Amino acid sequence: MQPKGKLVIIGGNVDKGTLSDPTYSQITNLNFFELGILKRILSESPKKEKSTIEIVTTASVIPEQVGEEYILAFSQLNAADVHIMNIQARETANSQRIVDRTEKADIIWFTGGNQLRLTSILGGTAFIETIQRRYIEDKSLLIAGTSAGAAASSDNMIYQGSSKESLLKGSVQITGGFGFIKNVIVDTHFVKRGRIGRLIQACASNPSMLGIGLGEDTGLLITKGTKMEAIGSGLVILVDGKQIKNTNITEIPIGSPISIENVLVHVMSLYDTYDLDTDEMLINVE
Repeated sequence: MQPKGKLVIIGGNVDKGTLSDPTYSQITNLNFFELGILKRILSESPKKEKSTIEIVTTASVIPEQVGEEYILAFSQLNAADVHIMNIQARETANSQRIVDRTEKADIIWFTGGNQLRLTSILGGTAFIETIQRRYIEDKSLLIAGTSAGAAASSDNMIYQGSSKESLLKGSVQITGGFGFIKNVIVDTHFVKRGRIGRLIQACASNPSMLGIGLGEDTGLLITKGTKMEAIGSGLVILVDGKQIKNTNITEIPIGSPISIENVLVHVMSLYDTYDLDTDEMLINVE
């Protein structure tokens, strides 16, 4: 069924707040790289600056600090009805209180952090099921996720695998995500952290997927579940696994280099579009 809601996935920025550095100040270093994207998100919501916004900080180890930074950033765009939804246990995610807040939200924003923490705490709960239903039925809902929040948005999710060890069999670990967008797999911090290898490997292991690599300060606005528009200042890299002709991935032992023939790659920048139904990309020339 074609979703009536909108989805925005963002590549994130270096989340030093997730590191164990007691001297790190989240307030001074987060920088709100997404500020331009936040403005676009508000413009896409029917209620604009009057939208009720829930910031889901589950992925972060500093949830209150991250949440307060988003409240500050949205306030700079004249959005005042912003709340932190700090869900740290599955019991909380199944509570009626959280479901009621989810039903009333216009924008639900998943912050960065650890995507496996995000899916293991929230996956299959009443909270996520409410979002999934509203995303299909309710044109007033906009879901947004940055970094871990973006990675968890697809039905397949990379949760482990370093850039330097990519394209070695077994080095990239994949599990299930929230399934807001189908038949894709999303990677974040893509250009800066050199993650092209691990996205190619993910697509080689499941060629039916389209790999989406999101650069920092860059995202995709997805409407009708399939129409993708690049937003932000950087690049989106698409890896089309369906075009792969041959690979040795099933024949080699764990830890061996992978060979892949005929990987198709697209590069998107601001206002370029891609249709997941037709696999057609249109480059903006204005």
